[in-house]
Amino acid sequence: MTILLLAFLLFCCIMIIPLGLPGTWLILGIAVGYAALTNEGIGWINIVIIGVFAIIGEILEFMLAGRYARKYGGSKRAGWGAIIGGMVGAFVGIPVPLIGPMIGAFLGAFAGALLFELAGGTRAGPATRVATGALLGRVVAAAMKVGIGFVMAAWVIGAAIA
Repeated sequence: MTILLLAFLLFCCIMIIPLGLPGTWLILGIAVGYAALTNEGIGWINIVIIGVFAIIGEILEFMLAGRYARKYGGSKRAGWGAIIGGMVGAFVGIPVPLIGPMIGAFLGAFAGALLFELAGGTRAGPATRVATGALLGRVVAAAMKVGIGFVMAAWVIGAAIA
């Protein structure tokens, strides 16, 4: 029964990742809580590995928007604009229940890359193309972070069963 509850909680954490909420960190917290409350299989080595996955997910999430902006012809300035805009957008969000932070992160990455590229003297057409690349990078980052969440959840369940 405890494994089913653990699996349900981990699944809920995965579902909130695309919303811009800290699902990977909650997975880590659940693993720590499960290890502390039960005497079953999750050891501290597994918790450290899960923590490394969470850190990798965060790094990839914030780096991909900038990388895609540069891939679509943007400067380093546009890359930084996408990263900063995505973070600001996620924290400020949009007043839409549940999905506001996700929309804010996507729009923030687009707006940040666009504004930074326009400030560098790029014309509107190419700057919009760069900003679209930043938006695509943010979408890819969200999908990648969900994948990392699935890996983390499977690792926790595997460690709990073993």
